Parts: sequence; C-alpha cells; structure tokens
Amino acid sequence: MKLSTAMKPATLSRIALLLVAALMLGGCTRGTSDLREWIAQQKAKKGAPIPPLPVIKTFESFTYADQDLRDPFGPSAEEQETANVGPRPDQNRPKQPLEMFALDSLKMVGTIGTGAHIEALIKDPSGVIHPVHDGEYMGQNYGRITAISDDHIDLVELVSNGNGGWMERPASIALGEK
Repeated sequence: MKLSTAMKPATLSRIALLLVAALMLGGCTRGTSDLREWIAQQKAKKGAPIPPLPVIKTFESFTYADQDLRDPFGPSAEEQETANVGPRPDQNRPKQPLEMFALDSLKMVGTIGTGAHIEALIKDPSGVIHPVHDGEYMGQNYGRITAISDDHIDLVELVSNGNGGWMERPASIALGEK
C-alpha cells in the first residue's frame, strides 16, 4: 500500500505535535524538589503569637426603685404636667365617615347654600361626595371643621405633642380645580 503525498505532511505534523506534547509533560515533573522544600519550610515556621482577648468588664446594674430618683427615660415632672393640660380628643363620640381618610386625600368639590346654612361638598378617595357642616369631623387627626366659605374649609386638628399631650394645628382644604 502506497501513501499519497498529501497525507504525509499531515501525518508528520500530527506525530510532531504528539512528541512536543510528550516532552512538555515530561518537563513538568522535573525540578519540583525545591518547591517541596520551600513548602516544608513555610509549614515549619511558627506564626506570630495571637494577642490575648481583652478582659470584659462587668458593670453593676442599677434599678430605679427609689422614689426620689427620676427615671432618665421617662417624662420629667414638667412634661407630665403639660401632658395633662391642653386639648384632648373626644374618645366617646362616634367616628364620622370622613375620619377614616387622610386629610390630603379629601377634595372639596363645591358648596351648597349661603351664609350660616352653607354646606361643603367633600369627595373621598373612592369618589363618594359627602356634605359637611360646621363642627363636623374629618381626617385622621381629629380634624374639626371651624369655618366653611365658598372656596375653602378651615379645620383644627389635634396632633400629639410628643410628650403625651395634644396640641391644636390649623389646616384647610381648598376648592379643587374644575
């Protein structure tokens, strides 16, 4: 059987490639003794000593059982006095329908009547229109209507003052755009 001239260079190149690969693999196994010695030396070295853990100091707890000492986390005597003075929300009256909505979600859409018999028309977030009168409540901060005019409603809200008491805050709702 006679090989063609086209197959001889391809076969020779394959053989040469196999020989180069074998030589390279053979070279990887030589000369690792110095590497093994260095690893053994590094393992034999002692590391730096670890510093001891700091001693945890124990503190005595203190209970504020003495009546003469004031609790530093509670309100002061002045704050307790001001908490009992001032306006308070009426917890005994039934909640009105518009008190379940935030004041900024309510919109004034118009008025009916004139003078002392004026009613404001308020649209809630669900689209229902409610007539309201002077003295009724709306909003989630105990907002009481104090005045109704053709273009706005004035209210007084009761908000917490942060010390256990309440303070009045004026608010208003303007007539919305048409």
